[in-house]
Amino acid sequence: MAYDVSNPLAGELDLGRAGPAAPVWIALLRVVVGWWFFHAGVTKLLTSGLQFTDGPAYLRGMGDTVLGPLAVWMGTAIPGVIEVAVPLAETLIGLALIAGAVVRLAAVGGAVFMAFFWVGNAAFGHGVVNSDLMGLLLFATLVVFGAGRYYGVDELLERLALVQNHPRLRYLLG
Repeated sequence: MAYDVSNPLAGELDLGRAGPAAPVWIALLRVVVGWWFFHAGVTKLLTSGLQFTDGPAYLRGMGDTVLGPLAVWMGTAIPGVIEVAVPLAETLIGLALIAGAVVRLAAVGGAVFMAFFWVGNAAFGHGVVNSDLMGLLLFATLVVFGAGRYYGVDELLERLALVQNHPRLRYLLG
């Protein structure tokens, strides 16, 4: 896909009608979601280190879900990778969101986590709308609004010559 003005991600999002508080709200939302994941990751690191065995066990228990084949394979074939990746990824996603750096990439990572949680906890006793879906929607919101551009490091990174010379990098930022 070409990077030009016909691409909705190429232009700036106009928050003018939302008022002056909108960028502050988006930045606050980004930081709070970042803290949520940072805290989850650091807690796992402090209690389990890089041997978070609950991750592979959780994935192996997803056999009767739509993601079952992939999840069970991940929990069975690469448990060591999952044990390390879950606490590190949650921590790094949280840090990236708090700083506002590489927000779209971090938020997509968070959305993947939340998709696994939503499907893995899919008893849906209260319907399909639950806290895991809300988390998924929060991450999607950060992607859509390019939340790192609001009081975040991404705002500065987008001014670098590297990003100016390779505008597709903006898809990872914001």
